[in-house]
Amino acid sequence: MTGRRQIIIAVLTVAAALCCGRAVAADPDVKQILAPGGTLKVALYTGTPTSILPDPKAGGPKGVGYDLGKELATRLGVPFEPVIFSRNAEVLEAVKSGKADIALTNATAARAREMDFGPPVFEVELGYLVPKGSALTALAEVDAAGMRVGVTAGSSSDGTLTRDLKKAEIVRAANFDAAIEMLTAGTLHAYATNKASLYEMSEKLPGSKVLDGRWGVERFAIGVPKGRDGGMAFIRQFTEAAKSEGLVKAAIARAGLRGAVTPETQN
Repeated sequence: MTGRRQIIIAVLTVAAALCCGRAVAADPDVKQILAPGGTLKVALYTGTPTSILPDPKAGGPKGVGYDLGKELATRLGVPFEPVIFSRNAEVLEAVKSGKADIALTNATAARAREMDFGPPVFEVELGYLVPKGSALTALAEVDAAGMRVGVTAGSSSDGTLTRDLKKAEIVRAANFDAAIEMLTAGTLHAYATNKASLYEMSEKLPGSKVLDGRWGVERFAIGVPKGRDGGMAFIRQFTEAAKSEGLVKAAIARAGLRGAVTPETQN
């Protein structure tokens, strides 16, 4: 076989693979299942690179949830419609009720009872942010009498730490901006969430720091409303393609998401 013929065959093979990878997107039934309103409504919440952040340099938003939602709409063959909220709890409710079609969020067992998830897209460590001048230096010091630990109301951190912290007081904040105000005012000794969000918050809170170590891991995946089983094969296909093609890593880099790990793709 000549070198030229080998090159032609290789090109055709790649083209065929790409075609097959997008074949499901042309299926009108899949479009109707995943985007019944004709557009893909992607639920996002502000203040975290895992979902959506403003991007003044590019003149538009960035975020892993935003970028992957936009790409998913493209491969599905429908318009992309971001639906933006200030709290993750609102994102979850929108998917649960069917007001949004997908969300990239922490795929906990509790959430899996209210929506269906594709494979893990990436993982992020969970930790604590402490304000300037804090005496806290280690995770083990957080769960102590008199400590006030902030969480976002209705978040997975809220559920986990309410159960696991035995001595510290859990204080619920409406969103990240409210938490920053509470840390600044001294009404919180620490704030708990994934480290991607903590690093973003730290930049708005001079002198603050993210403690070393982790108290857990969040596994982010694409969630869809219950009852859309016919579209899950497409969600799985898209997730694995996004990882293997480098789309997830590119979105993570563009969003400036720190502390993320991309799981291996499934064979």
